[in-house]
Amino acid sequence: MAKIVPLISSGTAGPLGVLHLPRLWLKVSLEARGKLADGYPGIGKGYDTMVCDALGLNPDAVKKYITDSKPTYAQFEDWVKKNATKLDKATIHKLNVAIQGYIHTDDVRAGILKANGIGDAGTVCPDAVNLNNLDDWYEFHQAELK
Repeated sequence: MAKIVPLISSGTAGPLGVLHLPRLWLKVSLEARGKLADGYPGIGKGYDTMVCDALGLNPDAVKKYITDSKPTYAQFEDWVKKNATKLDKATIHKLNVAIQGYIHTDDVRAGILKANGIGDAGTVCPDAVNLNNLDDWYEFHQAELK
């Protein structure tokens, strides 16, 4: 069975406008089927937890719903609408700003850049969304294109 690197960016939002929510759905969906690439948690401590906490979603309930129901993304958003305790525009905006503004530590940034053969001369956008994209693309290349 193939393991899949989740290539939906944390900078992507669905109709609700919540950044990272599509990626969270994809990672948990893949994990539930044993297809999530090694090293990727279904629900991790970073953006996944930020989204669940901000929206008032129980991570175990998110995992159970996706595992048991195998929803499309639109069906997952419908479930989120029914289960989130905080889904107002201000909460979504604040969460999105936090996601876009998160900066990796120097060690994480350096590691991602080194793996990609990019010097750390301050020319790469340091935000975690873009560095994570670069990391995903590298991992996908290693797994599928090398």
